[in-house]
Amino acid sequence: MDYESSVGSQQLAQQFNFAQHILALNAGRADKLAYIDDREHITYGQLDRRVRSFAAALLARGIQPEQRVLLVMQDTVDLPVALLGAMFAGVIPVPVNTLLPATDYAYMIDHSRARAVIASTPLLPCVREALAAARGKPELIVAGDHDGSLPTVGAMLDTAPLAPEAYADTCADDFAFWLYSSGSTGRPKGAVHSHANLFWTAELYAKPVLGIREDDIVFSAAKLFFAYGLGNALTFPLSVGATVVLMAERPTPPAVFKRLTTHRATVFAGVPTLYVAMLASPDLPPREQVALRVCASAGEALPREVGEAFRKHFGCDILDGLGSTEMLHIFVSNRAGDVHYGSSGLPVPGYDVELRDEDNHPVVAGEIGDLYVRGPSAALLYWSNREKSRSTFQGEWLKSGDKYSRDEQGYLTYAGRSDDMLKVSGQYVSPIEVEAALTAHPAVLECAVVGKIDGDGLTKTAAYVVLGQGREPEDSLADELKAFVKGRLAPHKYPRELVFVPDLPKTATGKIQRYRLRDQANAAANAV
Repeated sequence: MDYESSVGSQQLAQQFNFAQHILALNAGRADKLAYIDDREHITYGQLDRRVRSFAAALLARGIQPEQRVLLVMQDTVDLPVALLGAMFAGVIPVPVNTLLPATDYAYMIDHSRARAVIASTPLLPCVREALAAARGKPELIVAGDHDGSLPTVGAMLDTAPLAPEAYADTCADDFAFWLYSSGSTGRPKGAVHSHANLFWTAELYAKPVLGIREDDIVFSAAKLFFAYGLGNALTFPLSVGATVVLMAERPTPPAVFKRLTTHRATVFAGVPTLYVAMLASPDLPPREQVALRVCASAGEALPREVGEAFRKHFGCDILDGLGSTEMLHIFVSNRAGDVHYGSSGLPVPGYDVELRDEDNHPVVAGEIGDLYVRGPSAALLYWSNREKSRSTFQGEWLKSGDKYSRDEQGYLTYAGRSDDMLKVSGQYVSPIEVEAALTAHPAVLECAVVGKIDGDGLTKTAAYVVLGQGREPEDSLADELKAFVKGRLAPHKYPRELVFVPDLPKTATGKIQRYRLRDQANAAANAV
């Protein structure tokens, strides 16, 4: 794909500031509702004034362009104001997960050399602990109510110079913001993104694939500090002038249902584990109480049965897709009128995808390979991590760390993370494939499959299974599930051991932490 000739390229000049771009796009929508959070509603006109004022306030405090500001903030209107305000001023916002321990925040403060930390009021105790442990001593600013002993976002907006017109004269490829990876394989990595990266995710995915419109009301259960949530609740809706619903609390099914029914959201973005929990909830609202037009899913592969059950109940498809922190948002996706549940879909136009074997050669249709992607939203590097940058960002291509297969029609099916693949009886087994077979059984709510080393040092598959309501764990059911999988997959792929559990360990994003189950399985085996 020649990106220079692709959609939107004429709008993207070399001198480009994404925050200024968003404000200019919405200059004619001053009275339209932009954000609804748990405490207030703000219009696009109010958003414009707050962004400009916050940019001026940061500069007035001596924070310079290209310096970092760590955002430990819940999803309230203060967060998009802080994100866009920092970028407007050329300062680098670094939004981070609000569910981390103080040790992780201390690391990020020092790694980013943050000049300031903006923290939501409920998160102050943890952030104070992190600041006490960090080598650097950035200024602490509060987002929300406070006793007056610390500066607050509200006070900064009240005392800032009147909505300055000047914005940082940044380039499209200048550093705009960072996002930290989950750190599941070590210390979190700071992916550095440019101003142009945000633009391209809206032009290539949000508008033509997700089909977002000005008249939409958008609600993302994924939070703004995630790459997925940042696109869903800021980049995409603000690029078309839509209205966004924000929620500070954790996305439990009841909390999600409340926003879907109260605000009548038309676009919803969640993750597979949340969709499973929603469908299993006794509080699931009937179709007529919601106004859903289209939904998105990412983070993990969406099981076929979940997508089909959701469509049957709500009459609305979930567009499952693949994205990453490094690529900023979804680059492989299903699309309206062409939904293949169980598949991640096709590459989004503007992105190229290749599947390669261990020798870096393309694999044939039906074979599993490492997924490589190239496209204009790729991060520039990992901050202060040359080794990881070189192994991930390989020229034009990015090595995603995902395993996929592609069928004859080009549809891509997830086979797990590269480090999750199992080799059983000398043959590769995808945990995702086994999990998909298990969840097709009506007794299974969700499950996770890992490798367990037996007494001979050989890998066997073990499945941790959460049963649906009203089902009891029994030996006969375990045998039934094994036979069920054998009837759907090659014989060597069925799980040799089934463990019934009340729930599965998950990350803050809802991803199943297979490594914890793997450690648990092998610790039990070693104790025997």
